[in-house]
Amino acid sequence: MESIFHEKQEGSLCAQHCLNNLLQGEYFTPVDLSSIAHQLDEEERMRMAEGGVASEEYRTFLQQPSGNMDDSGFFSIQVISNALGVWGLELILFNSREYQSLMINPINEKAFICNYKEHWFTIRKLGQQWFNLNSLLTGPELISDTYLALFLAQLQQEGYSIFVIRGNLPECEAEQILGIMRVQQQQRPKLIGEDEAQTSAGRAAAQGQVEMGLGAEEAVPDEDEELKRALALSRQDMEVEDEEADLRRAIQLSMQGAAGSSSESEVGNVRTSSLAAGGAAGGGQGAAQAETLTAEELRKRRQAYFDRQQQQQVEPSIPQQADAKSAGSETEGSEQNQQHKPGQ
Repeated sequence: MESIFHEKQEGSLCAQHCLNNLLQGEYFTPVDLSSIAHQLDEEERMRMAEGGVASEEYRTFLQQPSGNMDDSGFFSIQVISNALGVWGLELILFNSREYQSLMINPINEKAFICNYKEHWFTIRKLGQQWFNLNSLLTGPELISDTYLALFLAQLQQEGYSIFVIRGNLPECEAEQILGIMRVQQQQRPKLIGEDEAQTSAGRAAAQGQVEMGLGAEEAVPDEDEELKRALALSRQDMEVEDEEADLRRAIQLSMQGAAGSSSESEVGNVRTSSLAAGGAAGGGQGAAQAETLTAEELRKRRQAYFDRQQQQQVEPSIPQQADAKSAGSETEGSEQNQQHKPGQ
């Protein structure tokens, strides 16, 4: 297979690749084919001038672009036919009724040129085997004798124009080597750029999966942090509620009419036992704090509790404070009476 000349696609120079793959060598360049196209344009212009250079048809012809070539590198069938004529080769339309009436088996021919939508490629016999030398492939494609007729029929169905090559093709190295040996092809060649396209698509898909994975991993810590913050706020609210409940119980005991010193002692004991019970449920932290509380700290906390209650509910707090003062006055009066009793 290495001995087969296969010119791969460059730009829109498929006509050049088709001819060189057919002749098995670098026989034509774009400059050569452009020269043939300009010569054909000049011959057409001279024929149109025979009808008069002042005619409307001639002026219209001059305004039209060349029908034999364009800036992209496309060349017409006339250019290819003239190029092959240099080597004594001619083209016969395979699809024509005249050729089909000959009932010639395609495997008995030497080569075919196929065209569809301005793309040209060659199918040639080298030795005893047929090869698809399409310049869009990464290499020659082996075609079996039994598949050749089906392949040509498929091309016709797809709209290809097929031309049979008649004449003596120039000698080439591949013809000599394949004339004494046959080759096998384990894997058919792909279209040029197909591997790169698949590789790029695979890389893009892999990159997308990696980015999706990273996004999911980054989202988990964010959710964990939000959960931690919510739990912390919940604990703070629970601690505030527990503390206020303890203060309420202590205040209720302090307003039951006991003496000031004994009331503070009882309140301190209630506070200590209450916080100790709450701390045991919460892990022991409340008990440690309760043991260090003094009567002065308890009064400060009680006053803070009253201040909060006054801000939240002004009207209910006023009678509560008045009752507290009255209870305090009665307590003080009781203490004074006890001090003036005989024997005290």
